[in-house]
Amino acid sequence: MSARTLPLLFLNLGGEMLYILDQRLRAQSIPGEKARKDEWTDVDRKRVMNDIITTMFNRKFMEELFKPQDLYSKKALRTVYDRLAHASIMRLNQASMDKLYDLMTMAFKYQVLLCPRPRDILLVTFNHLDAIKDFISDSPAILNQVDETFRRLIETYNCLSDGEFQLIRQTLLIFFQDMHIRVSIFLKDKVQNSNGRFVLPISGPVPWGTEVPGLIRIFNHKGVEVKRTEFTTAGNYVTPQREGSFELYGDRVLKLGTNMYSVTRPVETHMSGSSKNLASQAKENIAPNPLAKEELNFLARLLGGLDIQKPAGGETGFRLNLFTTDEEEEHAAQTRPEELSYKVINIEATQEPGRRAELARILGQL
Repeated sequence: MSARTLPLLFLNLGGEMLYILDQRLRAQSIPGEKARKDEWTDVDRKRVMNDIITTMFNRKFMEELFKPQDLYSKKALRTVYDRLAHASIMRLNQASMDKLYDLMTMAFKYQVLLCPRPRDILLVTFNHLDAIKDFISDSPAILNQVDETFRRLIETYNCLSDGEFQLIRQTLLIFFQDMHIRVSIFLKDKVQNSNGRFVLPISGPVPWGTEVPGLIRIFNHKGVEVKRTEFTTAGNYVTPQREGSFELYGDRVLKLGTNMYSVTRPVETHMSGSSKNLASQAKENIAPNPLAKEELNFLARLLGGLDIQKPAGGETGFRLNLFTTDEEEEHAAQTRPEELSYKVINIEATQEPGRRAELARILGQL
C-alpha cells in the first residue's frame, strides 16, 4: 500500500463531484429575475461551486491531506465528502448523497483502469484541477488556492519513480475492487456490462515511451540484436504523438479526467450487484475494524482542516435532488441495500486538548 495515494484519490473524486454538481445545478437553475425564493438561480450555482472549492482547497486541509498516510474505508472518505458537499447553502438528502458518491467513485475507477501507464494518474488529476480552475476563473483568491495545491502536487509527485506510481495505482485498484455499481452513462456508451464491470479496450495509443506491439527482438550475450520475429496482434495500436504536460500549465494530451458531463446527459445511476458482491460489502461493513480508532483520528485530522461557515443570517439552504423527481429519490432511499449504505461516521476519536477543541468548534458549524 502506498502512503502517497490519499491526495490523488481525494482530488480526483472531488473533481468528479464538482462536475456532477455543476451539471445538476445548471439543469435546475433558472434566470434570477424569474426564480421564486425556493428555486435555484445561476447566482446560487456559482456561489455553491465557489464555497465548495474554497473549502476543498483550504490550506490547513491540504496540509493534513498531503501527509503520508494509509487509505481508510469508504465510509471514512464518504464522511469527508458529505461535509464538503454541505459546505455551502446546498443540501442533499441521503439518497442523493449516496448517488453522488456512487457516480464519483465509479467514474474515477474507470479512469484508473484506463490509464495507459501508472504515472498518467497524475495527468488525470491535473485534468480535474484544470477544470476546477475553469469553474472559478473569475475568483482570483480561490484560483490561488487551487494553484497552490497544483504546485504541491508537482513537488510531491513529479519526482516519484515509475515503481512508486505503480504502487499508487495498485492501492487505488484495491480501494475500488468491490465496487461494481452500474452507471447509465457507461452503460449507454457500452463501456460497462450489466453486472457493473467495465469493458476495457484492446486498441488505441500505447503508453508513452513504449512501442506498438508486434515485434520480438532477440539479443545475444553481448547485447547485439541477432533476430527479429513479427507477430499479429488482436488490437489496433498507435504510438502517441507526444507526452502530456506535468507542469502547472500545458496540454495534458490525455483526456481521462475531463468533464464528461459537459455534453448534456442525464445524471443517473442504476443499482446492481450479485449476491456475492453484496455479501463481500456487507462483510466489510459489519466486521469489526481493528483500525477503527485510527480511522476516526484520521477523519478528525482531515475535518479539523476544514473551515466551513454556516449560511449568513436567517438564510436557509437550497435542496439539490440528483434524481428526476422527489418520489424517485424517496424510492431510492427505501430500496438501497443496507450493504451499500456508507452512512456518515460519528467522530468521537481521542484528541489532544487543542485539536479536540478545534474539531468540536468546526463540527459544531456543520
